[in-house]
Amino acid sequence: MKQKAKEVVVVEGQCTHGDMCPLSHVKAGITVCIKQHTSTPEVTNRLREMGFCEDQQIRLVSHSTNIICQVCNARLGLSKKLADTIMVQPMTVHHRSGHRS
Repeated sequence: MKQKAKEVVVVEGQCTHGDMCPLSHVKAGITVCIKQHTSTPEVTNRLREMGFCEDQQIRLVSHSTNIICQVCNARLGLSKKLADTIMVQPMTVHHRSGHRS
C-alpha cells in the first residue's frame, strides 16, 4: 500500500510540519540550513560543487520565476523544480537583549 505524502505547510517562512521542507517553499529573506538532497546522485553532486552542501547556511534572496539564493558570498539561481529537491530547515533567530552603543 502506498503512503500518502505529508503536506508541507509554511507559515511566515517557517516549516510547520516537521523540521524540513523544500527550499522552494521558503519565503524570500529567510536563512535556512540545507539538510538533505532528494535529486539524482549526478544532480546532488553538482549542487554540492556549487556550494549547496548539507549543513550549509543559505539565504533566499528572491522567490519568483527562479529562486535566487545567497550561497558562500555568491548569488545563484535555481529553478523551482530543482529547489523542490533541496530539503532545508529554517534557522532559529535569536534576539540579543541590551542596548546599542
